[in-house]
Amino acid sequence: MINIYKTNTATGKVEEIKKPEKGCWINIVKPTENEIKMASESLKISEDILRYPLDEAEKAHIDFDEEEKCILVVVDSPVTETQDGEKIYTTLPLGMILVRDEYFVTISKVKINVVENVIKNNKKQNVIHTYKKSRFVFQLLYDVAQDYIRYLTYISDDLEKFERRMQKVMSNKELTKIIRFEKSMIYFNASVKANQVVLEKLNRGKVIDLYDEDEDLLEDTIIENKQAIEMIQTYSEILNGIVDMFGTIVSNNLNIVMKFLTSLTLVISLPTMISSFMGMNVVFPFRTDNIGFYIIIFISVVVTFIATYILKKKDML
Repeated sequence: MINIYKTNTATGKVEEIKKPEKGCWINIVKPTENEIKMASESLKISEDILRYPLDEAEKAHIDFDEEEKCILVVVDSPVTETQDGEKIYTTLPLGMILVRDEYFVTISKVKINVVENVIKNNKKQNVIHTYKKSRFVFQLLYDVAQDYIRYLTYISDDLEKFERRMQKVMSNKELTKIIRFEKSMIYFNASVKANQVVLEKLNRGKVIDLYDEDEDLLEDTIIENKQAIEMIQTYSEILNGIVDMFGTIVSNNLNIVMKFLTSLTLVISLPTMISSFMGMNVVFPFRTDNIGFYIIIFISVVVTFIATYILKKKDML
Protein backbone atom coordinates (compact mmCIF):
# COMPACT_ATOMS: atom_id res chain seq x y z
CA MET A 1 0.00 0.00 0.00
CA ILE A 2 1.38 3.37 -1.02
CA ASN A 3 -0.02 6.72 0.15
CA ILE A 4 1.41 10.08 -0.87
CA TYR A 5 0.99 13.25 1.18
CA LYS A 6 2.08 16.84 0.65
CA THR A 7 1.75 20.02 2.68
CA ASN A 8 -0.26 22.69 0.91
CA THR A 9 1.89 25.82 1.32
CA ALA A 10 -1.17 28.04 0.93
CA THR A 11 -3.34 26.43 3.62
CA GLY A 12 -0.64 24.69 5.66
CA LYS A 13 -2.66 21.47 5.63
CA VAL A 14 -1.36 18.07 4.55
CA GLU A 15 -3.28 16.68 1.62
CA GLU A 16 -3.17 13.29 -0.05
CA ILE A 17 -2.04 13.38 -3.66
CA LYS A 18 -1.90 10.79 -6.42
CA LYS A 19 1.62 11.19 -7.82
CA PRO A 20 4.98 11.95 -6.19
CA GLU A 21 5.91 15.64 -6.22
CA LYS A 22 8.88 17.50 -4.85
CA GLY A 23 8.46 18.03 -1.10
CA CYS A 24 5.99 15.18 -0.65
CA TRP A 25 5.91 12.33 1.87
CA ILE A 26 5.46 8.79 0.55
CA ASN A 27 4.26 6.23 3.09
CA ILE A 28 4.72 2.60 2.00
CA VAL A 29 3.26 -0.23 4.09
CA LYS A 30 3.63 -3.94 3.25
CA PRO A 31 4.32 -3.29 -0.42
CA THR A 32 3.91 -5.88 -3.14
CA GLU A 33 6.67 -6.62 -5.67
CA ASN A 34 4.94 -4.43 -8.24
CA GLU A 35 4.67 -1.55 -5.77
CA ILE A 36 8.36 -1.82 -4.92
CA LYS A 37 9.30 -1.71 -8.61
CA MET A 38 6.93 1.18 -9.26
CA ALA A 39 8.29 3.18 -6.30
CA SER A 40 11.86 2.44 -7.37
CA GLU A 41 11.24 3.70 -10.88
CA SER A 42 9.29 6.81 -9.92
CA LEU A 43 11.76 7.85 -7.18
CA LYS A 44 14.81 6.77 -9.19
CA ILE A 45 16.35 4.76 -6.38
CA SER A 46 17.39 1.11 -6.22
CA GLU A 47 14.97 -1.56 -5.04
CA ASP A 48 17.48 -2.72 -2.41
CA ILE A 49 17.08 0.52 -0.47
CA LEU A 50 13.35 -0.12 -0.29
CA ARG A 51 13.77 -3.78 0.67
CA TYR A 52 16.16 -3.30 3.61
CA PRO A 53 13.50 -2.06 6.10
CA LEU A 54 11.15 -4.88 5.06
CA ASP A 55 13.50 -7.48 6.54
CA GLU A 56 12.38 -8.30 10.10
CA ALA A 57 15.98 -9.07 11.07
CA GLU A 58 17.26 -5.70 9.84
CA LYS A 59 18.99 -3.77 12.62
CA ALA A 60 18.90 -0.04 13.25
CA HIS A 61 21.51 1.72 11.14
CA ILE A 62 22.19 4.54 8.70
CA ASP A 63 23.19 4.10 5.05
CA PHE A 64 24.22 6.79 2.59
CA ASP A 65 24.16 6.18 -1.15
CA GLU A 66 26.36 8.84 -2.74
CA GLU A 67 25.47 7.80 -6.27
CA GLU A 68 21.71 8.16 -5.78
CA LYS A 69 22.10 10.79 -3.02
CA CYS A 70 19.81 8.90 -0.67
CA ILE A 71 20.02 8.63 3.10
CA LEU A 72 18.41 5.57 4.66
CA VAL A 73 17.68 5.66 8.40
CA VAL A 74 16.40 2.40 9.88
CA VAL A 75 15.17 2.19 13.47
CA ASP A 76 13.24 -0.46 15.38
CA SER A 77 9.75 0.51 16.50
CA PRO A 78 7.58 -1.35 19.04
CA VAL A 79 4.52 -3.18 17.72
CA THR A 80 1.85 -5.47 19.10
CA GLU A 81 1.26 -8.88 17.55
CA THR A 82 -1.16 -11.70 18.35
CA GLN A 83 -0.02 -15.28 18.87
CA ASP A 84 -2.35 -18.09 20.00
CA GLY A 85 -4.92 -15.51 21.04
CA GLU A 86 -2.40 -13.71 23.27
CA LYS A 87 -0.92 -10.30 22.53
CA ILE A 88 2.85 -10.09 22.45
CA TYR A 89 5.12 -7.08 22.26
CA THR A 90 7.95 -7.07 19.75
CA THR A 91 9.83 -4.70 17.44
CA LEU A 92 9.96 -4.24 13.67
CA PRO A 93 12.11 -2.00 11.44
CA LEU A 94 10.88 1.36 10.25
CA GLY A 95 12.74 2.81 7.28
CA MET A 96 13.00 6.55 6.60
CA ILE A 97 14.53 7.54 3.28
CA LEU A 98 15.56 11.06 2.31
CA VAL A 99 15.64 10.98 -1.48
CA ARG A 100 17.87 13.83 -2.61
CA ASP A 101 16.13 17.13 -1.90
CA GLU A 102 12.86 15.91 -3.35
CA TYR A 103 11.05 13.19 -1.42
CA PHE A 104 10.70 11.74 2.05
CA VAL A 105 9.76 8.05 2.26
CA THR A 106 8.67 5.90 5.19
CA ILE A 107 8.48 2.16 4.59
CA SER A 108 7.66 -0.78 6.86
CA LYS A 109 6.36 -4.33 6.72
CA VAL A 110 3.35 -3.51 8.92
CA LYS A 111 1.59 -0.37 10.07
CA ILE A 112 3.80 1.41 12.58
CA ASN A 113 2.09 3.24 15.43
CA VAL A 114 4.07 6.48 15.17
CA VAL A 115 3.42 6.83 11.44
CA GLU A 116 -0.27 6.05 11.80
CA ASN A 117 -0.55 8.55 14.66
CA VAL A 118 1.03 11.26 12.51
CA ILE A 119 -1.55 10.62 9.78
CA LYS A 120 -4.41 10.52 12.28
CA ASN A 121 -3.36 13.57 14.31
CA ASN A 122 -2.59 15.62 11.22
CA LYS A 123 -6.25 15.44 10.25
CA LYS A 124 -7.05 17.35 13.44
CA GLN A 125 -4.14 19.77 13.44
CA ASN A 126 -1.07 20.54 11.35
CA VAL A 127 1.70 18.61 13.07
CA ILE A 128 4.09 18.05 10.15
CA HIS A 129 5.48 19.77 7.09
CA THR A 130 6.35 17.24 4.41
CA TYR A 131 8.97 19.49 2.83
CA LYS A 132 10.94 19.66 6.11
CA LYS A 133 12.43 16.22 5.69
CA SER A 134 15.12 16.31 8.38
CA ARG A 135 12.64 17.75 10.88
CA PHE A 136 10.23 14.95 9.98
CA VAL A 137 12.91 12.33 10.64
CA PHE A 138 13.70 13.70 14.09
CA GLN A 139 10.01 13.99 14.94
CA LEU A 140 9.42 10.34 14.05
CA LEU A 141 12.48 9.31 16.06
CA TYR A 142 11.16 11.23 19.05
CA ASP A 143 7.74 9.55 18.68
CA VAL A 144 9.40 6.12 18.47
CA ALA A 145 11.31 6.77 21.72
CA GLN A 146 8.10 7.86 23.42
CA ASP A 147 6.31 4.82 22.01
CA TYR A 148 8.81 2.53 23.75
CA ILE A 149 8.05 4.24 27.06
CA ARG A 150 4.31 3.82 26.42
CA TYR A 151 4.75 0.12 25.59
CA LEU A 152 6.86 -0.38 28.71
CA THR A 153 3.99 1.08 30.72
CA TYR A 154 1.69 -1.51 29.14
CA ILE A 155 4.17 -4.25 30.03
CA SER A 156 4.37 -2.97 33.61
CA ASP A 157 0.57 -3.14 33.95
CA ASP A 158 0.53 -6.64 32.44
CA LEU A 159 3.24 -7.77 34.85
CA GLU A 160 1.26 -6.55 37.85
CA LYS A 161 -1.87 -8.40 36.65
CA PHE A 162 0.20 -11.49 35.91
CA GLU A 163 1.82 -11.41 39.36
CA ARG A 164 -1.56 -11.24 41.09
CA ARG A 165 -2.92 -14.07 38.96
CA MET A 166 0.20 -16.16 39.46
CA GLN A 167 -0.36 -16.15 43.23
CA LYS A 168 -3.68 -17.93 42.65
CA VAL A 169 -3.04 -20.12 39.62
CA MET A 170 0.16 -21.98 38.75
CA SER A 171 0.17 -23.68 35.36
CA ASN A 172 2.22 -24.18 32.22
CA LYS A 173 0.19 -21.39 30.62
CA GLU A 174 1.57 -18.92 33.16
CA LEU A 175 5.08 -20.20 32.50
CA THR A 176 4.57 -19.57 28.77
CA LYS A 177 3.55 -15.99 29.50
CA ILE A 178 6.75 -15.44 31.46
CA ILE A 179 8.76 -16.63 28.46
CA ARG A 180 6.88 -14.18 26.22
CA PHE A 181 7.57 -11.31 28.60
CA GLU A 182 11.27 -12.21 28.63
CA LYS A 183 11.39 -12.31 24.81
CA SER A 184 9.71 -8.89 24.62
CA MET A 185 12.24 -7.37 27.02
CA ILE A 186 15.13 -8.89 25.06
CA TYR A 187 13.79 -7.47 21.79
CA PHE A 188 13.15 -4.07 23.36
CA ASN A 189 16.57 -3.93 24.98
CA ALA A 190 18.42 -4.78 21.76
CA SER A 191 16.29 -2.42 19.65
CA VAL A 192 16.50 0.60 21.94
CA LYS A 193 20.26 0.29 22.28
CA ALA A 194 20.63 0.03 18.49
CA ASN A 195 18.40 3.10 18.11
CA GLN A 196 20.63 4.94 20.55
CA VAL A 197 23.62 4.35 18.30
CA VAL A 198 21.67 5.82 15.36
CA LEU A 199 20.63 8.86 17.42
CA GLU A 200 24.18 9.55 18.56
CA LYS A 201 25.41 9.28 14.97
CA LEU A 202 22.73 11.74 13.82
CA ASN A 203 23.59 14.06 16.70
CA ARG A 204 27.07 14.53 15.27
CA GLY A 205 25.43 16.27 12.28
CA LYS A 206 27.51 14.50 9.64
CA VAL A 207 24.64 12.52 8.13
CA ILE A 208 21.73 14.98 8.17
CA ASP A 209 22.17 18.74 8.52
CA LEU A 210 20.96 19.93 11.91
CA TYR A 211 19.11 23.19 12.35
CA ASP A 212 18.73 24.89 15.73
CA GLU A 213 15.20 23.63 16.25
CA ASP A 214 16.26 20.14 15.15
CA GLU A 215 19.09 20.01 17.70
CA ASP A 216 16.67 20.56 20.59
CA LEU A 217 14.31 17.90 19.29
CA LEU A 218 17.13 15.42 18.77
CA GLU A 219 18.47 16.04 22.28
CA ASP A 220 14.99 15.41 23.68
CA THR A 221 14.82 12.22 21.63
CA ILE A 222 18.14 10.99 23.03
CA ILE A 223 16.93 11.71 26.57
CA GLU A 224 13.67 9.83 25.96
CA ASN A 225 15.55 6.89 24.46
CA LYS A 226 17.93 6.75 27.44
CA GLN A 227 14.93 6.78 29.74
CA ALA A 228 13.50 3.85 27.80
CA ILE A 229 16.81 1.97 28.25
CA GLU A 230 16.70 2.55 32.01
CA MET A 231 13.06 1.45 32.20
CA ILE A 232 13.86 -1.73 30.27
CA GLN A 233 16.67 -2.55 32.69
CA THR A 234 14.35 -1.94 35.65
CA TYR A 235 11.52 -4.07 34.26
CA SER A 236 13.98 -6.80 33.30
CA GLU A 237 15.12 -6.97 36.93
CA ILE A 238 11.50 -7.07 38.06
CA LEU A 239 10.78 -9.85 35.58
CA ASN A 240 13.79 -11.82 36.81
CA GLY A 241 12.46 -11.43 40.35
CA ILE A 242 9.06 -12.73 39.23
CA VAL A 243 10.73 -15.71 37.54
CA ASP A 244 12.64 -16.49 40.74
CA MET A 245 9.43 -16.13 42.74
CA PHE A 246 7.65 -18.42 40.29
CA GLY A 247 10.29 -21.10 40.81
CA THR A 248 10.17 -20.66 44.60
CA ILE A 249 6.37 -20.95 44.66
CA VAL A 250 6.44 -24.07 42.48
CA SER A 251 9.08 -25.66 44.71
CA ASN A 252 7.21 -24.70 47.88
CA ASN A 253 3.91 -26.05 46.53
CA LEU A 254 5.64 -29.30 45.62
CA ASN A 255 7.03 -29.59 49.14
CA ILE A 256 3.58 -28.98 50.63
CA VAL A 257 2.01 -31.64 48.41
CA MET A 258 4.74 -34.16 49.20
CA LYS A 259 4.41 -33.45 52.93
CA PHE A 260 0.64 -33.90 52.78
CA LEU A 261 0.88 -37.15 50.79
CA THR A 262 3.52 -38.55 53.14
CA SER A 263 1.41 -37.75 56.22
CA LEU A 264 -1.72 -39.16 54.56
CA THR A 265 0.15 -42.35 53.67
CA LEU A 266 1.25 -42.70 57.30
CA VAL A 267 -2.30 -42.25 58.58
CA ILE A 268 -3.71 -44.77 56.12
CA SER A 269 -0.98 -47.31 56.85
CA LEU A 270 -1.80 -47.48 60.60
CA PRO A 271 -5.13 -49.35 60.32
CA THR A 272 -3.62 -51.50 57.57
CA MET A 273 -0.71 -52.41 59.87
CA ILE A 274 -3.04 -53.23 62.79
CA SER A 275 -5.26 -55.42 60.58
CA SER A 276 -2.15 -57.17 59.24
CA PHE A 277 -0.95 -58.03 62.76
CA MET A 278 -4.35 -59.28 63.81
CA GLY A 279 -4.67 -61.38 60.65
CA MET A 280 -1.55 -63.44 61.37
CA ASN A 281 -1.90 -67.16 62.14
CA VAL A 282 -1.39 -66.76 65.92
CA VAL A 283 -3.55 -66.95 69.05
CA PHE A 284 -6.01 -64.04 68.85
CA PRO A 285 -5.95 -61.94 72.08
CA PHE A 286 -9.62 -60.98 71.79
CA ARG A 287 -12.84 -62.83 71.24
CA THR A 288 -13.14 -64.23 67.75
CA ASP A 289 -16.78 -63.30 67.30
CA ASN A 290 -18.28 -59.99 66.14
CA ILE A 291 -17.30 -58.22 69.35
CA GLY A 292 -13.60 -58.95 68.72
CA PHE A 293 -13.91 -57.53 65.18
CA TYR A 294 -15.46 -54.31 66.51
CA ILE A 295 -12.73 -54.00 69.10
CA ILE A 296 -10.08 -54.11 66.39
CA ILE A 297 -12.02 -51.52 64.37
CA PHE A 298 -12.27 -49.29 67.46
CA ILE A 299 -8.51 -49.59 68.15
CA SER A 300 -7.73 -48.74 64.50
CA VAL A 301 -9.99 -45.67 64.59
CA VAL A 302 -8.50 -44.44 67.88
CA VAL A 303 -4.90 -44.90 66.68
CA THR A 304 -5.72 -43.19 63.35
CA PHE A 305 -7.39 -40.27 65.16
CA ILE A 306 -4.42 -39.82 67.51
CA ALA A 307 -1.95 -39.91 64.60
CA THR A 308 -4.05 -37.42 62.62
CA TYR A 309 -4.27 -35.06 65.63
CA ILE A 310 -0.48 -35.17 66.19
CA LEU A 311 0.29 -34.57 62.50
CA LYS A 312 -2.17 -31.64 62.31
CA LYS A 313 -0.73 -30.10 65.43
CA LYS A 314 2.72 -30.19 63.82
CA ASP A 315 1.27 -28.78 60.58
CA MET A 316 2.10 -31.97 58.72
CA LEU A 317 -1.41 -32.63 57.48
